[in-house]
Amino acid sequence: MAGPTIDMIWVGKLGAASIAGVGVAGIVVMLVMSAKMGLVTGARAMVARFIGADDAESANHVARQGFAVSAVFAIVVAAVGLFLAEPILILMGVAADVVAQGAAYMRVMFVGAVAMSFRMMTEGIMQASGDTVTPMKITIFVRILHVALCPFLIFGWWIFPRLGVSGAALTNVVSQSLGGFLALWYLFSGRTKLRLTLKNFRVDLDIIWRMVKIGIPASVMGMERSFGNLVLMRFITPFGTLAVAAHTIVQRVEMLLYMPGVGLAQASGVLAGQNLGARQPERAERTGWVTAGLVEGIMVAGSVSILLWAESIVSIFSTEPGVVEITSTFLRIATAAYILQGFSIAFMMTISGVGDTLPPMLMTLLYMWGVQVPLAFFLPQITDLGVYGVRWAIVAGVVVGVLSYIIYFRLGRWKRKEV
Repeated sequence: MAGPTIDMIWVGKLGAASIAGVGVAGIVVMLVMSAKMGLVTGARAMVARFIGADDAESANHVARQGFAVSAVFAIVVAAVGLFLAEPILILMGVAADVVAQGAAYMRVMFVGAVAMSFRMMTEGIMQASGDTVTPMKITIFVRILHVALCPFLIFGWWIFPRLGVSGAALTNVVSQSLGGFLALWYLFSGRTKLRLTLKNFRVDLDIIWRMVKIGIPASVMGMERSFGNLVLMRFITPFGTLAVAAHTIVQRVEMLLYMPGVGLAQASGVLAGQNLGARQPERAERTGWVTAGLVEGIMVAGSVSILLWAESIVSIFSTEPGVVEITSTFLRIATAAYILQGFSIAFMMTISGVGDTLPPMLMTLLYMWGVQVPLAFFLPQITDLGVYGVRWAIVAGVVVGVLSYIIYFRLGRWKRKEV
């Protein structure tokens, strides 16, 4: 998640239109990549179960099928980026200069989806096998390269051309490509817990279907959330480019705030899946509760920091007075949701990690489309909140989602999920 944030820090120096363009395009990219994350979730759940059952051969077989699916997915995404970038952004109703900036960013990111798709799958497989250190090392390498190269391609420093927002996207693609090759080398050379081999490789439609069956609800859930974010952005665009830029910066801050908790929650999903594979459901449940407590601590600390230093945080991305003012207010409103969100982050990824992906999809449908989107449409019209009504609608949806996850996790039906 540091990638889009690094992009935004540098792109912010190009002006509000560039911030808004990259922000809107980034939501579209996340919408498409959410479908991919669902497939990774299916592979992770199956690999974790087989590792827990001490069946490395079956785990290897699942991983190979995951790469076959990744290849097909990457080709489709690249085609979408080449031909549909501008039409998608025009549908969002943003200004022409925002469309131009966003399309340039989106096209490069989608064409580079091959690298991102394979890297996501390789890291998901390693994490599901219980190795989170190797993906961490690869990510550190990727982000050091990204941080170093990004300003050179955006601003045309030294011998590099000035590419603007396209340079930010290209930096992502280059760094992730190298990270993907490095991850594949680790997997095939046996330098991680699960050694991958292509020996006796064949396309196994049964395994792919089982993977997709788990992954489809997770994909739909991610796409529901990403498409819902697109709709929310559409409600914000009538309030001007400054509001769009502010909403974009808030999303980048949220990425940084969520990441420590998401890392713990992903580990919880892997451990829960392995424990169910080893027939220890109560230990799987205890993992979820411990994780929820840890993530809650992180979210509360982050919320307090935002309340105290919102303007300083926003100034990292932009120093335009109008952007700083509206973004700081957006962030302070959002803390009403952040302080509770540790529960939903932990339980969602624990439940999904064991392969029970349908309930999270339905809960996302409830809080996103049953609460957030309708309220975001009506609050600015029936109250004097204006654009802040959209942000309060997001808070209301999060609260409903948190309550839903707590109730379902306590019911324990996820512990009986077969994959």
